[in-house]
Amino acid sequence: MDLSNVYFVIGTSYAGKSTIVKNLAKKHQGIALEENYHDAKLPELDSREFPGLTYTRDLQMIEELPEKQFLYRLMLEEPDPQAALDNYKEILTRVCSKESYDELLHSGFQVIFRDEERSEQETVLLAERLLGIS
Repeated sequence: MDLSNVYFVIGTSYAGKSTIVKNLAKKHQGIALEENYHDAKLPELDSREFPGLTYTRDLQMIEELPEKQFLYRLMLEEPDPQAALDNYKEILTRVCSKESYDELLHSGFQVIFRDEERSEQETVLLAERLLGIS
């Protein structure tokens, strides 16, 4: 298998990884293997070859199960939705602790910081420069 054109985009929660991957794949006619990439290909996947991707289809599980919005909707159904949301934020805070952040920051890999002032197109250009693609 040739992995010469495979790139990995990792980072903390809600840092924009999926958006970068989606936009790079679209611009360069690539395949966005993001969190839920298999959703678009799900109907054509063979469960014998891709059991880890097709179980949601074959077990007739809730269609939205991979989506972040699914968790959000569940929290809104709790008796105290604000407490559930606050608890989730606390979990994210612990998982994305300063120690974890610093470990990733000093890992030796190139880093793109999320910047709400930068457009998606500008972020794609930045990612292309860091990855050496155009």
